[in-house]
Parts: sequence; C-alpha cells; structure tokens
Amino acid sequence: MFWDANLDELDPTAYPFYAIERVLEYGGDEEAVGWMRRTFTDEQILDVLRTDRRLTPPSATFWAFIFGVRASDVAALHGEH
Repeated sequence: MFWDANLDELDPTAYPFYAIERVLEYGGDEEAVGWMRRTFTDEQILDVLRTDRRLTPPSATFWAFIFGVRASDVAALHGEH
C-alpha cells in the first residue's frame, strides 16, 4: 500500500492524511485496517473519509457504510472524480 514511498524513511504518523487515505483506498485487509485503527483516532479517519476527493466511489461508499457516515457527507461521492 506504500509502494511509492521509501519505507525506511516513512513515518505514517507524520502524514496521517496520506497514510489513512492509502489504507482506505488500497489496504482493506484486516491487518491494514487494524493497524490504521490502532495508529490513528476515529476522528482522523473520519476527517479523511469526509474530505478526501481522491478516494474512488466504491472505496468511499464501503468505508462510509463501515463508519456509519452518510454518503452526502463524503466528499469523494460528490462532484467530478
């Protein structure tokens, strides 16, 4: 999920938006989601879900359902992609 980053230098907590977005879009297995939930607060995760327009509609829809967020509150589900 972080194939384009130097993992020796990557500190996901220094860039929470980037790290959370990557898990929401590409890392949907239990291990990745567990890591995200342990590393970041629900509020940080919800902030990304609500504001990130780069999530694909299928990912945004899935995570909105999982976190109980209305589709109308998810930026990626509105406007052009």
